[in-house]
Amino acid sequence: MATTRIMPLHIGKGRTESQAISDIIDYVANPQKTDNGKLITGYGCDSRTADAEFLLAKRQYIAATGRVRGADDVIAYHVRQSFKPGEITPEEANRLGVEFAKRFTKGNHAFVVCTHIDKSHIHNHIIWSAVNTDCDRKFRNFWGSTRAVRRLSDTICIENGLSIVEDPKPHGKSYNKWLGDQAKPSHREQLRVMIDRALEQKPADFDALLKLLSEMGCEVSRRGKAIRLKAPGWKNVARMDDKLGAGYSEAEIRAVLAGEKQHTPRKKSTVQPEPPRVNLLVDIQAKLQAGKGSGYARWAKVFNLKQMAQTVNFLTEHQLLDYAELAEKAAAATAHHNELSAQIKAAEKRIAEIAVLRTHIINYAKTRETYVAYRKAGYSKKFREEHEQEILLHQAAKNAFDEMGVKKLPKVKDLQAEYAKLLEEKKKTYAEYRRSREEMRELLTAKANVDRLLKMDEEQKKEQEKDHGQR
Repeated sequence: MATTRIMPLHIGKGRTESQAISDIIDYVANPQKTDNGKLITGYGCDSRTADAEFLLAKRQYIAATGRVRGADDVIAYHVRQSFKPGEITPEEANRLGVEFAKRFTKGNHAFVVCTHIDKSHIHNHIIWSAVNTDCDRKFRNFWGSTRAVRRLSDTICIENGLSIVEDPKPHGKSYNKWLGDQAKPSHREQLRVMIDRALEQKPADFDALLKLLSEMGCEVSRRGKAIRLKAPGWKNVARMDDKLGAGYSEAEIRAVLAGEKQHTPRKKSTVQPEPPRVNLLVDIQAKLQAGKGSGYARWAKVFNLKQMAQTVNFLTEHQLLDYAELAEKAAAATAHHNELSAQIKAAEKRIAEIAVLRTHIINYAKTRETYVAYRKAGYSKKFREEHEQEILLHQAAKNAFDEMGVKKLPKVKDLQAEYAKLLEEKKKTYAEYRRSREEMRELLTAKANVDRLLKMDEEQKKEQEKDHGQR
């Protein structure tokens, strides 16, 4: 996922506050871009009257704090999110946009998420009010906010199995540096860790060590006299020389294996590389028909052999060598994952309903006196022009109550308690959801590989029977 910096929304030249916020809301909520409004979600506000609600919150903030800024005052903040084409549905993109906005604002600011589908890439426009829902504080843009936005977006993407920008260069810093402690180790660090682990198994000689590295998923090759290594997930190779660091060149490792010196692992090599994951086999014939050459076929054969070895290791480790048991386990894991997904979606739906209902109840109470005065004034046009925003909010609240079928307004305190309970339950369920998703992926991948292998065996037997019949 790619994310842009936070864009503060100012009044600008020749515009009023109302025009400024209405212009941006009208643009992002364009029905032609949002599937006739189906891909619009409001939090802490009604998306149809978000501009009026943002301005009302600002006036209440000024009344409560007495703080007034000039024309450079920020009304709202705007963030865009873009997703890789073909990787996500519009509905899922909207859900992730809402999750991002809630986590970034800590749920303290009303916001609108509009998902646009008019481009080749699905993208979100997220706009949140500068004033919080209690109208006593404002969101302050901070130094490093661009990095924080990207970091949170990457985290949400990874949690949901989506790809991220692998090598962004924010302000000249590498991706790994600004990710901090959560960054993955460098290629050389990963190779040093793998060599340390291989030496712990006390190989008999240098060739045995290289074999252990290969079994760990490291690609070992020779070019001239140089040994070249490539850890899983990396494109380029690294030579086994002094560049790997002191104690990791071929000569030094051979000396260690010969008992001529002691090996001391580097202190930085605390991050263990992830074990090889089971991946789907490559359909070589389909790729050749699509235009791939003989070089690709050779690579694919080696790749498939490695994947089948990892598949067998996985099945043996989990005692799933019986196909019926594997199929049953995969179906159970899929059902469990779908059940957790349904629970999370139900909780999110109710959380969104509570947030909207709470906002309308608060708006209804705040604007009730104004609407009563408007009614007593005989629905005067002049009175409406003077108090249009309050009247619109009051009418939107009443319409929302009718749509929700609310006859008696619940207490805001009770809604907040239910909201907090649902949020806590969702948090617990989500941890189990991520674990079940990974378990389901591994089981389905292993089953698909076994199915592919059985199909290949069956096709081979038919070919042999055909050849035997022709003889």
